[in-house]
Formats: sequence, structure tokens, C-alpha cells
Amino acid sequence: METKSLVVVGAGVAGTAAAIEAAQSGVQVTLIDENPISASMMGLDVPQFFGKRVADTLSDKESMLQRMTAANPALDEAAAAGVDVQLGTCVWGAFRNTETSRKLDGPQLGLADDKQSWVIKYDRLIVAAGSRDLVISFAGSNLAGAMGANGAHALLSRYQASTSRRMVILGSGNVGLHTAKMARANGIEVVAIVDVFPSVRGDGSLMKELQQEGVDFYTSHTLKEAVGSEDGIESVVLVAVNEDNEPVSGSEKTIAADTVCLAIGLVPNIELLSLLDCDISFKSELGGYVPDHDDCMRTSLEGVYVAGDVAGLHDGMVLNPEIARNQGRLAGIGAAESLGAIDSGEARARRAEIRAEAAARPAAVHLVWNQWLQSLVNVGGMDVLACECEEVSRAELIDLQPPRYLNWRSEQMSSRNVRTQVKDGPVDPDQVRRLTRVGMGQCQGRRCREQVSLLLAAESGTDLAKVPFMSYRPPVRPLPLSVMWPHDETDEMRENWVKWFIPVSRVLG
Repeated sequence: METKSLVVVGAGVAGTAAAIEAAQSGVQVTLIDENPISASMMGLDVPQFFGKRVADTLSDKESMLQRMTAANPALDEAAAAGVDVQLGTCVWGAFRNTETSRKLDGPQLGLADDKQSWVIKYDRLIVAAGSRDLVISFAGSNLAGAMGANGAHALLSRYQASTSRRMVILGSGNVGLHTAKMARANGIEVVAIVDVFPSVRGDGSLMKELQQEGVDFYTSHTLKEAVGSEDGIESVVLVAVNEDNEPVSGSEKTIAADTVCLAIGLVPNIELLSLLDCDISFKSELGGYVPDHDDCMRTSLEGVYVAGDVAGLHDGMVLNPEIARNQGRLAGIGAAESLGAIDSGEARARRAEIRAEAAARPAAVHLVWNQWLQSLVNVGGMDVLACECEEVSRAELIDLQPPRYLNWRSEQMSSRNVRTQVKDGPVDPDQVRRLTRVGMGQCQGRRCREQVSLLLAAESGTDLAKVPFMSYRPPVRPLPLSVMWPHDETDEMRENWVKWFIPVSRVLG
């Protein structure tokens, strides 16, 4: 098994900055990024919420590589600095010795491309895995054309492969405003930016720029439904809401559109850090559950660093990439210092230079998320699917019912719900997942995790900060069996596979 001195996961702004900083310090760096993602995976809306608005050109992997590198010049800079850049490679697992695993000879990562999977060891690890979209479902959100802002950003910039023509954006703030600007720059008509709040949130100058370009803003509004056919969304119905997020009678307005882009919020991608059992805390001002880290971007685990959105994000980071870039540099310096590539004096001097930039003061985001959820529930009802992969509605989630496709009912199941379960202990999304299969579909909960937590907190009267996140298990990316199976498995291993399992007689005593 190959051992790497430093592995950086994620080749965005933070990841490339970390890799370059460490490489320039004399460290052998391997930079891994899952992009370009295969067309088949993107068709499943994984790992981003692409909304099935993906051009056919994505089937040409070589073309996608060229577009990706052209959109990210830092990749060439990293390669020039001696970084081993591995694109189209996902990290599907992270392993280390714990109470349940004591035989590993060092921390390891599971990797895969479109042909095979393998495992590597590392001395130091920087996780710069970015963020994903907060998704709250609505009537019609299962139609092609419903997408997240991060998915839209990837299609518009990294891949240049969006087929959207007329877009409605849910949520202002810098995420929504920046998405609107990018969409217009790529020839997409932004017909509406919708927000449940009475005023537009986000950068004032960017809002005025969009208004001057003719973009309509609908404040104190929400989405009632998206209407369409098998080809996808064709129109949306907006409705005004009062201060209690209740629909205002007679305020419905239908707008022709083929895309609804959710720009309500972003969530740190903490999967790998969770698998490694890093200390993780709930911080609403940073997007929810985030890894604990110090000013040098060191986590609670020795040799593991974080940078960028995965370390916690806020609205100011959307328009200022220097924040993520500086975090990446700090992580790279920390890794280089811990490996002995630079001494502590040089590391302190370089950190002092980076910290000179003033930090933004983020605000809590879950008030915004709850307002959106309340408005969408009030106008769309509880029969809207909370988990589209497993066909679990909001009502079925609250009643802890199994997926409707199982078509199985019993008196015992009918008598249970979230409130009865709370009598036996705190609300637990993992237990809810086992009962309902919510979050167990092909997207692996990326489109429903936060909505589930918000619904469970509201129904049980629990502070959202006390609702744990659904646990993660490898593989954290849905991979075909043809990739996961060990092609190099020997005949001896095949013949003696039973020895890897405890005999049933021992289990039963």
C-alpha cells in the first residue's frame, strides 16, 4: 500500500492553496479531486444537486478535464509546484484505528476512479471538501430542473454544461445573488429571485446591479409548486406570505421557467471528518455541524487539517475567495511544519502575514432555513416528499412510517410517531432513518439531511443544536460494484473467504 506524505482532498480555492503552500515548503503533496464527475453520476444528482440540467457534452471526459483546468488556473500552478494532481478521483472512505478497529498500520483513505478502487496511507491530511446545497423540497421538486446553487455553479463555471434557459432562484443572500449573476453571464434569463423575508438579503451593490439588469425580486414570497411534464419544469407558482409565513389569499403568480435553483443555504461536507471521528460541533453561524479546529486549521486529530467551506462557511465567503484561500495556506503551513519541512519560526512569520486580513462576523443561518421550511410546508403541505429517493413524505417522516413503496402497514406502526419516540429518549435521526429509510437512497441523504433535522426538531420541540446529524458510513459516494470489487483478489482469497467471518456457532454461543 502506497504512503503519501500529505494528501489534500478537494481542489477548490482552499485545497489548491494548501497544496501549493505545502509543496513550496518542500513537502511531497498529493492533491485529489473527484471532478470531473462522470455523466452517469451527475445523472443521479450526486454529489451535487445538478437538477438533471446537464448537457450531453459531459460524456466526453477529456473535454471535461480541459474545461475544468481552464476554469481553475490554480491546478496548473499546483502542478508546476510539484504537486501530484489526481483529478476524477473520489475519496469514498477514511479509516484509522479506533475502539472498533485496531489492526491498521496507519490512517488510510479509500479512493476510486471510474474503473477501480484502491487504498492509500498518509502521514498528514488536509480536508478541503467544500460544501453542498441545503435542499428543502417543494411540490414539483422531483422534476428535472430543480437544482441547488452549488450544482448550478459547477455546471456554469467548471463544466460550462448547463441546459437551463429561464431560472427562478429561491433565496437571496450572497449565494442567490451570485448565482443570478453567474447565470446571466452564461446567457440564462433569471426571471425571479424569491425570498420569504420582507427585504433582499446579501450584498447591496450586487442586488442593485441585478435590478438594473431587469431581474425581478419577490420578497415576502415563497414557491407554491413547480409545474411540468416528463421533460421537466415548465412554470412555477409563487405566492405571497405574511409575517407568519402563511399564504396570502389571491396572491398567486405563475411564471414560465425551466429551472428552480435553491440558494437557501450551504452545508459543510464533513463526511470524511465524521468517518475519522474528529470532534464536531454545531455552529449555526458556520452552516451547522463543523469540525473543531484551531487558528492553524488543526482539527482534534493529530495530523488532520481543514480549510475552506468544510471548516465552516458564511455568506461573506461567497464573494470573497481570499478567506478560503488563506485558510488553505494556513493548513498547508501547518502540515509542512508538522512534517519538519519548515521550522516553527518561519511558520509563525508566514501565519502572521496571512492573519493580517480582517475576518467577517457571520450570522446564524437556521432562522433563515426554518422560515423557508415553514413557508414551503404552509403552502405545499405535509404530503410533499421529504426524501425523494426513498419516497418518504414529510407526514410519513413525522409518523415514522416505512417507505410507501413497501405498501406494508400494521397497528404497531400506525400508533408510533416522533412524539411517542421522544418519550423513550432524545430524537435521533439515525433511528428515524432505520424506521423510515429516509436518507438511505442514491443521494445518501445529501438532499434531505437538513430538512429531516429541521422537521424533527420542530415536531419534538427540540433545539436544533441538540439534534445530532445522521452518521456517515463508507462509501460516502455511491460507486458501482464494478469499481468497488477487488480485481486483484487471488484464488486463495476467493476460496477461503469464510475465514473473514465469525462462525454462526460462535455468535449463537
